[in-house]
Amino acid sequence: MNFKIVAHTLGWVLSFEAVCMILPLVCALIYSEAAFMSFLICIAICLAAGVPLILMNNKDAKMYSREGFTIVALSWIVMSIFGALPFVISGSIPNFINALFETVSGFTTTGASVVADVEALPKSILFWRSFTHWIGGMGVIVFLVAILPLSGGRNMHLVKAESPGPSVGKLVPKVRETAKLLYTIYFVLTVIEVALLLAGDMSLFEALTISFGTAGTGGFAVLNSSMGEYSSYIQVVVTIFMIVFGVNFSIYYLILIGKIKTAFRSSELWAYLGVIAASIFIISINCAALFDTVAESIKHSAFQVGSIITTTGFATTDFDKWPELSKTILVVLMFIGASAGSTGGGIKVSRIMILLKSIVKEIKISAHPKSTHKVKMDGRTIEHETIRGANVFMISYLLIFAFSLLAVSLDNMDFTTNFTAVAATINNVGPGLARVGPTQNFGSYSAFAKLVFIFDMLIGRLEIFPLLVLFSPYAWKK
Repeated sequence: MNFKIVAHTLGWVLSFEAVCMILPLVCALIYSEAAFMSFLICIAICLAAGVPLILMNNKDAKMYSREGFTIVALSWIVMSIFGALPFVISGSIPNFINALFETVSGFTTTGASVVADVEALPKSILFWRSFTHWIGGMGVIVFLVAILPLSGGRNMHLVKAESPGPSVGKLVPKVRETAKLLYTIYFVLTVIEVALLLAGDMSLFEALTISFGTAGTGGFAVLNSSMGEYSSYIQVVVTIFMIVFGVNFSIYYLILIGKIKTAFRSSELWAYLGVIAASIFIISINCAALFDTVAESIKHSAFQVGSIITTTGFATTDFDKWPELSKTILVVLMFIGASAGSTGGGIKVSRIMILLKSIVKEIKISAHPKSTHKVKMDGRTIEHETIRGANVFMISYLLIFAFSLLAVSLDNMDFTTNFTAVAATINNVGPGLARVGPTQNFGSYSAFAKLVFIFDMLIGRLEIFPLLVLFSPYAWKK
């Protein structure tokens, strides 16, 4: 393990976090809030911890897979711990475990909350709370790779460890240029959404915070009703952009360079859109009696389907009161998640497609043992390593899910609450059902259960293995 490069990169992460806190600090100044001092103190703490690490001698800049995974996992943990300080110092969330839960939920773009009355929080704290979604959506390490010459050119290990999905490749020959392209697309789409929300008579503060939540597919809102009080125009815009940010970003790159036919030949894209369309259709019919018009039923169904499959977590209505069929579909969508290479969470559409194709392959081989079959997507044979990775991921995912469910059951909540709470956190969705439904929060859970959920949120965002590497003795050997 190259400890110097790990420490050096963590220094940059903390310095980057300090720079990010300047925006909520400005927000506090604009609204004349006392939280201004909290952010000033936190910026000083981040710089005091980060700058000495940056200055650490880093001549041996070799980085391999274990360094990449370790850096990413530690970066998210350190970033969350320091990111929780504004909540604690300002007194908005004085309990550190609660503040850490809220911060991890923000950075991992989960959107689960322990705050009962978000409207009582200072605007600068709400801004920071939502801004953590935008920072975590594409990933802070991807951003650092884009702007800094980290790791002596071996930074693909960092991008692979942080980016969601079964496989990550370069859009262009250089990893740094790939990171720049990803963040450019991310930034431009966010700006477009902000402009459209402003056109709907939304304030700049609300347009920014809601766009941060949509872009990062996070779901922190600035109203207790989430998105329920906004106009139909606002809700439709957010619905569209939630689905847009759930698409693999390489699709947008292909469109930008003129390879539109190649982009729209993506089987994952059509599977993702197909699941959304089918879910909206079924839920719209199932919930038709709950709304005044068919259009209302379709609008709310589309919003919640888009919100849950992309693991954003916004809500326009209390879907916990919907019929059992509709609620079951939403729970299934929690697990499916968005596309690989998007800002969404969940298992990912492409990984589920690989697993289903592998099952079909095994059935064919069982029927005809001497025959040979290959798993293909978009006309290309999927490598054995990718299939193996998907299988190992699912086994690990199910084991962690089961142990988490057992652990939080010690709080003696009902099964629906516990099951959907674990599903909502490990899939980075946010709201679940029953006592963690869209009008409830995670505040009633014990500190131990919250720590389990914090672990689940991190394991879900980093897709298990980068975080598990920290527990491997082999990773820490020199």
